[in-house]
Parts: sequence; C-alpha cells; structure tokens
Amino acid sequence: MAESGVVVVDKPADWTSHDVVARTRGLARTRRVGHAGTLDPMATGVLVLGVEKGTKLLGHLTLTEKTYEATVRLGLTTTTDDAEGEPGARVDASGVGDEAVRAAVARLTGRIQQVPPQVSAIKVDGKRAYKSAREGKEVALRAREVTVAEFAVSDIRRAVDADGTFVDVDAVITCSSGTYIRSLARDMGEDLGVGGHLTALRRTRVGPYDLSQARTLDQLAEEFTQVPLDRAVAAAFPVRTLSEEETQRIRHGNRIDPSTLGPGTVGLFAPDGRVVALGENRRDHMKPVVVFDPA
Repeated sequence: MAESGVVVVDKPADWTSHDVVARTRGLARTRRVGHAGTLDPMATGVLVLGVEKGTKLLGHLTLTEKTYEATVRLGLTTTTDDAEGEPGARVDASGVGDEAVRAAVARLTGRIQQVPPQVSAIKVDGKRAYKSAREGKEVALRAREVTVAEFAVSDIRRAVDADGTFVDVDAVITCSSGTYIRSLARDMGEDLGVGGHLTALRRTRVGPYDLSQARTLDQLAEEFTQVPLDRAVAAAFPVRTLSEEETQRIRHGNRIDPSTLGPGTVGLFAPDGRVVALGENRRDHMKPVVVFDPA
C-alpha cells in the first residue's frame, strides 16, 4: 500500500489535472489520489495531490492562498478569456500606455468583485457553466468577492502586426481561493477599452507548497517522492500537541477544550508526534473535522 501524504507536481502544459492524477495513481500504485485545486490544461506549475489519507487534506488545501506568474495580452478577447478560446474582438492597443496598465492593475488589487468566466465549473440552475458555453449559451454568473493580495507588473511589452499593436503584460499575482486569473485578464482589457485575455499561466505556490518542492512527472517516475502526512499537515496548519486523553477523545470523534491558536483549521498531533486529525474551534470547544487515525 502506498504511504499517506502529499505529492507536489510541476504540471506540464496540455495536461488536465485529471490526467496528472491518473498518471500519479499509476506511479503510487493506488487509486486513492486526488488534487487540491484544478489547473487548466494550458497552465503549468504547482498541483498539490493527496495520496491515501492525504486525500482528506485536499478540501482544506483548496481554500488556501495561491501565487501565479501570468501574461495578459491586451488588444484581443477570446471566448474562454485565455489562449485556448476562439479569437474575438481585435482592438489596436497602441494607445495604452504603461501608466494606464499599472492603474488598471491597481483597480484589480485588494478585495474585488469578480465574475467567473463563462467557461468555468460554476453551476447555474444545476448545470456547469462550461457545458452551457459549449452549447453556445451564455449564462448569467454572479460576481463573487475575491482578494488579490498582490498584482505586481514585472514587464510590459508591445507586439505589432498588420492589424495594430498588442500590449503584453507579465505579472505576479497572489490571490485567494476562487480567484480566476482569466477573469483578471478579461477585466483589465475591458477597463482599458481594448479587451484582453490570458496567454500564459504558471502557478508557483499553493499555501506552503511551492515550486522548490515540486517534481515533474518524469522525475516522479524515476523516484516517487512525497511529503509524509505528518510533515504535510505541520507545513499547512498550526500545530497542537494533544495529551493522551485528548488524543483518544479525538480518535473517537469527540470534542476537546478549545485551542488558543485562533480561528481556522489546526493540525492535531498525538504526544508521539503522529498526526491524528484536523480540528476547528467552536464557541466553547474544539471539534475534529477530519480524523486520520480513528479509534
């Protein structure tokens, strides 16, 4: 049986997240593999996978902050808001100056209201938006509050062809879970009046896991390495070491005294250093939300 833990993959371009999971199942020799947060096929970079009991972590890891390196092309829209879609309206962006770009970026930084792309997995009337888009139907998607903690422009370039000028903007973006980088590209283009779409995306960090820990699928095929479950939990959450009595109560799914570590998920460890569960404070107690080692 495969060991429980987390595998940090450097996803290649043109692979779906499901493709990576399927390949990793073969490498780990287990069906119990899942991913924390989808990456589109054109995107590369950090894809966090859970193996065996590590799959129980995934729902909590999807809620963490993420960092991306992105390139936005101003002057052209697409049907998917990224380079995989069909070209839409083309507008000469030669009049868009660097300061205008930076001002548009500033307006998309902080807490913002964002409408997801038409090609997204959001459900509208019980149906995925991307399925409606494939049928040629546009659905009304509600704006949601997301947080863009960092939107730092690293380069602005211009490309000229027979129809005018594109403006390509390279940026580093750190944002909350649920933020669509494609939507940031679309909204920047709309703000500047020339349209825009995402042409490149590389995820460099998911919570505590970054590219320094990531391995390509070829590297994993040569040597399958993963972060053991104990270390994975300690890296992602505050740690509380339990007494023997508390450990047994948690293993049985019972509550214990609240933690002093504040709100949010806490890793609960037995006195011997093994992770037992994830817990969350309620008003007057702490409750296990995931038990890795039940009684």
